[in-house]
Parts: sequence; structure tokens; C-alpha cells
Amino acid sequence: MKFTAEQIAGILEGEVVGNPNAEVSQLSKIEEGYEGSLTFLANPKYLNYIYTTKASVTIVNNTFVPDAPLTTTLIKVEDAYASFSKLLEFYNEVKLNKSGIEQPSFIAETAKYGTNLYLGSFSYIGQNVVLGNNVKIYPNCFLGDNVVLGDNVIIFAGAKIYSETIIGNNCTIHSGAIIGADGFGFAPNPDGTYTKIPQIGNVIIEDNVDIGSCTTIDRATMGSTIIRKGVKLDNQIQIAHNVEIGENTVIAAQTGVAGSTKIGKNGMIGGQVGISGHLTIGDNVRIQAQSGVGRNIKDDEILQGSPTFGYNDFSKSYVHFKNLPKIVAEIEELKKEILNQKNRNNG
Repeated sequence: MKFTAEQIAGILEGEVVGNPNAEVSQLSKIEEGYEGSLTFLANPKYLNYIYTTKASVTIVNNTFVPDAPLTTTLIKVEDAYASFSKLLEFYNEVKLNKSGIEQPSFIAETAKYGTNLYLGSFSYIGQNVVLGNNVKIYPNCFLGDNVVLGDNVIIFAGAKIYSETIIGNNCTIHSGAIIGADGFGFAPNPDGTYTKIPQIGNVIIEDNVDIGSCTTIDRATMGSTIIRKGVKLDNQIQIAHNVEIGENTVIAAQTGVAGSTKIGKNGMIGGQVGISGHLTIGDNVRIQAQSGVGRNIKDDEILQGSPTFGYNDFSKSYVHFKNLPKIVAEIEELKKEILNQKNRNNG
């Protein structure tokens, strides 16, 4: 889809300097601009590229005054960075604005859906599924029986939503995510084998939640695994059965949360963090990457290490830890001196 500089300026409430009919259909970095692309200049360190970029249109701040000839058409705005971000949102909406039901796909007779549904090819919608308005389900997705999706939900290609899962409004589930698989529940037998414990609960995801690619959220053994509103989960995260994550908490990739742990609101958890089961983690907690959490955490704590302890204490201890061989050598030398002194005194 092509847009002219004049059309873009209208969206951004900006002023065109140059050719108002210059057309663009792609976005680019200013240093990698090419004919037909749109870019922006916000950081002064990239100023030199404005004179060499081949981008057809460049968004700049109102204060920008060139001191050499330009080949790119300018759109002057109050804040170039904010305007480009706004344009990215608009571009993404246009790009993702699909509708209609592609074939082959399957929708059970008992399923219900709202207006402006997009259902990609080879997708499956099970019995009694309820879909809100403006739902977009990309190809090769599976929605099991009794799944409920709110309005403006996007399920990207290849995601699997198991039965009984409830997802709120304005949520995004990325490719390969699996929501509602059985929790890891097995009872040991005297002969060393294991018997599977039925997992009869579900997963509830509230409004405005983002779930990254290949992240898995297990259904509860009984009751619900709950992801509260505003939570953002990165790629390749494991959330076990009966976990609850508080609103607006963000978790980075490759973190694992074991069963029945409750995480508070407004938390920030780094990548590759391991969190044991049946714990309570408070509000506003910060856990640094690669930490191991095996105890309850109070509100507002900042933690690092495995097992975790206070971030400031960890930083101070690490200074000594990395010097440990030297410290040990000094201790050994002191022990020798003390032993020699004793021998001299006894002699």
C-alpha cells in the first residue's frame, strides 16, 4: 500500500517540505533508506545521514534546518520520534487489518463470533467457542471447546488454545504459544512409576496481555491459572499450573515459574529466572536475570543470585567473590606466617 508525503503529513499533522506527491510503501532506517521508503531523524548522531539517505520521505523535528541540499522530502513535526512511533502503529493496523474466513478451516456449529472476524486457513474452532468483535486468528491455529476470546484479540499463526481457556480484550498471543496444556502433575507409585493426576482446571488471561512466541501457560489442576491484566510475557517462558501473575508484571525470556506460585503486580523479572513452586512474591519486585528464587519475597525487593538475596548485597559480595582465589592465597600466606612465628617462639 502506497502513501504520499501529503497523506502522511495529514495523519501526523505535519508540514511537507519538498514534493507532496512523493510516494512511500516501506519503512527504513535513515542510514539504509531507499527510494520508496519512509524514515525519520530524531537522534542528532544520525544527522549526517539526512544528506545521503535515499529515502523518499523523512520525518524531522520542526526545529531542523538543513545546511546542505537534500534529495529527500521532509515532513516537519513537533516530535519526530513520537510521530514515527504513531506511524508505526498506523502501519501495523493497516498491515494486520484482515477479515473474512479462509478455507479450508473449521468452525463448530455451536461456536459464536462477533463482527469483523478473520480466520486463517487450516484453523480449527471447537464446540461452544465464543469470539468477540475484531478477533484475528491466523492460519494453523487451534481453539479447543469452550474457549472464550474478548474483543480485539490477535492469535498469530500456529498458536494452540486448549479447552476452557478464557482470554480478555485486547490480548495478543504470538506464534507457537500454547495456552492451557496439562499442568505437570504425576503421583509416584511404590514401583517407581508415576500416575497422571487429571488437570481439570483452566487458564484465565485478563485484558491487555501479550504472550510471546513459544511461551506455555499450563491449565490448573483445579481452579485457574491466572494472568492478570496488563501482563507482558516474552518468548519461551514456562508458567506452570495454578500460578497467578499480578497486573502489569513483565517477564523476560526463558523464565520458568513452578506450580502454585503467586507473583504480585508491577513486577519486573529478567531472563532465565527460575522460580520455585508454592511461593508468594510481592508487588513491585525486581528480579535480575539468571536468578534462582526459592523463598517468599516481600514487596519492593530487588534481588539477584542463585539462591537470590538483596541486589546491593549481591553486588558487594560479587566484588569479593571474583577476587576469591587471591583472598584464599593471602589467607594461606598468613597461616604460614602465623605457623612460622609459633615455631620460632617455641624454639
